[in-house]
Amino acid sequence: MNPPMVGVQAARTPDSGARAAPVPTGIVALLDGLGAVALLTRDAVRAALARPPEWRTVLVQLEQVGWRSLSIVNLTAFFTGMVLALQLGTYMARFGAKMFVSRIVGMALVRELGPVLTALMIGGRVGAGITAELGTMAVTDQIDAIRALGASPIRNLVVPRLIAILVMLPVLTIIGDLVGILGGLLLSVTELNVSGEFYVNSLVQVLYLRDVFSGIGKSFFFAYFIGIIACLNGLQVTGGADGVGRATTRTVVAASITVLISDFFLTKLFLLS
Repeated sequence: MNPPMVGVQAARTPDSGARAAPVPTGIVALLDGLGAVALLTRDAVRAALARPPEWRTVLVQLEQVGWRSLSIVNLTAFFTGMVLALQLGTYMARFGAKMFVSRIVGMALVRELGPVLTALMIGGRVGAGITAELGTMAVTDQIDAIRALGASPIRNLVVPRLIAILVMLPVLTIIGDLVGILGGLLLSVTELNVSGEFYVNSLVQVLYLRDVFSGIGKSFFFAYFIGIIACLNGLQVTGGADGVGRATTRTVVAASITVLISDFFLTKLFLLS
């Protein structure tokens, strides 16, 4: 038996029983989630290219995502435009520049607030709905029944919802931008005494196509994030009704945080281009 080591010799010799520091559970969960998102994206793309889904199913989802979300998107955009015009117009009146309020309102809505607020509304309404619907099907074994019949849940459930949200979110963003600008116009005419013609002409002078494309480009990324997170959480639901509720909450939180974080990096990307 070797004698025990002491002093400097013991300090320099590694302990055979020592273990590496554990990886934080938050990082592990994040990496697991990113991996699951990548796998689901791969499966959805393969399913869509191999055999496109039935267009009747896609049309149903287009109506769910687009038409039924139009009211909440327009309401949000309209009053956001009015609040922006009121706040900025009141402040700019101190410097005699309230007639140029349309330039700030329009740029803020088209480049930033329009895409982000629309995505947050869709993430809260549509994302939660997708997760609840797929989660209910998962806990009642309907997804297993689809597999037992030889059909693909990815093709029949995930792909139509992804296509619908990828198509409708940019459309809703464009409509929301127009409604928000209209809200700012209404308040500028009634409260700030700015003529409607000057409001529109002033905005057109500073708004370029690259600004519009920047906002629309963001909406495609937001749509993908919302759709894939909602579908993934719905397919992974376990634990009955309680599990569906937790998954729905998780979808709304994850989609909102992802939209806000990705917005910063997308803004940097579009400004560089």
